Amino acid sequence: MDGLDEAAGRPGPHQGPGSPARADGEAGQGHAADHHRRPIRRVQGRYRGIYADRGEGSRRGRRTLEGLPDLGRRRRGGSPTRAADGHVTELHEHLFRREAGRLVATLTRIFGVENLALAEDVVQDAFCRALEVWPFRGVPDNPSAWLMATAKHRALDVLRRERTARTLAPELARALEPAEPLFTEDAIRDDQLRMMLSCCHPGLSEAAQVALMLHILCGFSVDEVAGAFVSTHAGVEKRLSRAKHVLAQSQRLFEIADPADFAARLPAVQRALYLLFNEGYHGASPEAAVRAELCREALRLTGLLLEHSVATTPATYALAALMCLHAARLPARLDAAGHLSVLAEQDRSRWDPDLMAEGQRLLELSASGPELSEYHLEAAIAAVHASAPRLEDTNWAHIVWLYDTLLAVRPSPVVALNRAIAVAQRDGPERGLEAIAAIADRKRLDGYPFYHAALGELELRRGKNDAARRHFGAALALARNAMERQFLEQRMEACDAGKADLAWHPGPSCR
Repeated sequence: MDGLDEAAGRPGPHQGPGSPARADGEAGQGHAADHHRRPIRRVQGRYRGIYADRGEGSRRGRRTLEGLPDLGRRRRGGSPTRAADGHVTELHEHLFRREAGRLVATLTRIFGVENLALAEDVVQDAFCRALEVWPFRGVPDNPSAWLMATAKHRALDVLRRERTARTLAPELARALEPAEPLFTEDAIRDDQLRMMLSCCHPGLSEAAQVALMLHILCGFSVDEVAGAFVSTHAGVEKRLSRAKHVLAQSQRLFEIADPADFAARLPAVQRALYLLFNEGYHGASPEAAVRAELCREALRLTGLLLEHSVATTPATYALAALMCLHAARLPARLDAAGHLSVLAEQDRSRWDPDLMAEGQRLLELSASGPELSEYHLEAAIAAVHASAPRLEDTNWAHIVWLYDTLLAVRPSPVVALNRAIAVAQRDGPERGLEAIAAIADRKRLDGYPFYHAALGELELRRGKNDAARRHFGAALALARNAMERQFLEQRMEACDAGKADLAWHPGPSCR
């Protein structure tokens, strides 16, 4: 698939280089105790070949993605959460992420999309008020309701004071009196969906769409968005400003009542959520190879999408499934020292069973129609890896077939590279190298560190230690963060010891 942002010079999922070791490719030897994972149920029809690897299993996990375990918190500041009371600060950070998008979306509907900045100011005021009050009066029993009420009253104050000085949405006159219907949970959910679809305006680049989602719907500051995209504060600020201008020109949030318009915009939303998850799972951040907070936000927004029946298409279910199946491995992707851990070395008891079960359930639901998307195939690849207790139990032939099918649906050099590594696992390193040499546009992989690392690993498996070291050296020169450098330095040391360990792919199936 295409990269997160070609304009930013970073290819992505299956289209080109730019991502560290993938979960589906972190294939390695497991442990005998790993038989606790649940198999995936069989399904019929067109999808039978895709899911043929699974047997009967549990149907646990029937809940929304919103209720799944936390995958990590943001570590950098940006939201107005600094207070002397550490408990209040931590709680406020969590609430900011969860509530900011809800509040901004609803207030934007009230104020009008051309006054998005005003809505953001009102929400900021509500959070600042919480920082002033909570350390002295205590955190309310229902902090979310407190924030909503504070934002609502602040919004009404602004409306009363400035309704003649601003160009506001047509319903503002009615909003001044019976405001409660504007703040019901159903209305807020619809507002969030409108905002999500609005963020994916066709006039915006994919990078701008994802940045706008992070900023508006996830409460990320400009600095936090810049960190996610390896950009500068000024660069992201300009990107967000241009994106908001495009929204303002549309003069209204996206209307979800028209099924045809919704269906036309939905693929862009799915794509933006996919890219957001990818950036968390194996982005190019110089600070970290794994950004769990971005994965968490992608899961949360996808769960919101699944709460609306018009969005529950097979592709949306498949997208949610691949996110869950990969996110389940996040707790084990880093070792105790914070280093990347290939699948062979991961403690599989740390894989999240609820996320695994939810991924399996969603994968079943994705087979409910005739549609076969790249998300189906990537989720199926992830499921094959997840269902194998050990490396030797992995059905590599099925994985190669899935990659062949994925190449037909959306061809790209990274998909072809993943397929080549699966071929090497099935048929040996020589066949894997032949498959890499057969990639038509493999020159596009020259700037991708794990392309060179794959060549190094296969040469090492052939006993060609000097050639392997050269390839690993080329990969090391392209490493984007300390985790990747440490991982590749270990592989160079393995060349001296003659120890091969093809226990990864260039990125997880979703890459």
